[in-house]
Amino acid sequence: MNYCNIKYFDIANGEGVRTTLFVSGCTNRCKGCFQPETWDFSYGEPFTKEVGDQIISSLSPYYISGLTLLGGEPFEPSNQTALVPFLRRVKETYPDKNIWCFTGFVLEEHLLKDSPKRTVFTDEMLSYIDILVDGPYIESLRNIALQFRGSENQRIIDMNKTREEGRVVLWDKLRR
Repeated sequence: MNYCNIKYFDIANGEGVRTTLFVSGCTNRCKGCFQPETWDFSYGEPFTKEVGDQIISSLSPYYISGLTLLGGEPFEPSNQTALVPFLRRVKETYPDKNIWCFTGFVLEEHLLKDSPKRTVFTDEMLSYIDILVDGPYIESLRNIALQFRGSENQRIIDMNKTREEGRVVLWDKLRR
């Protein structure tokens, strides 16, 4: 897997101060995407153990709320393969830090049932995610006033409550 950027002290891609990893590779290719260069799986630099170590180290200060994954597309099958062992390390090292993930896929359609994007890693990857922002960016539904998302169709899902209740539960801090 390649990544195109890491932002330390990010406040735009999830609640609180975060470290954000932008992965490369996306087959969604949403019209109006804010970073189409990330569609290319070979864009950026290789995601190595050393890069992962640096990100994990960056999460150590008390004021860092957690990690955010976006891209590109974290749930592309080849990205899942690389991200699951990394996310496992993050959760083992910092069980109280939260993980946000932005995906252009829809949870119920692409990640919870058979689809080309569902792999042997999908369930484990979902198990590490606390907040999932799902749905493709739809340019005609663009709304810059939305909290942590770009178009009206996208949802901010509380994955912990979703797992507990067995149904999609939106994040309770959501504001329009």
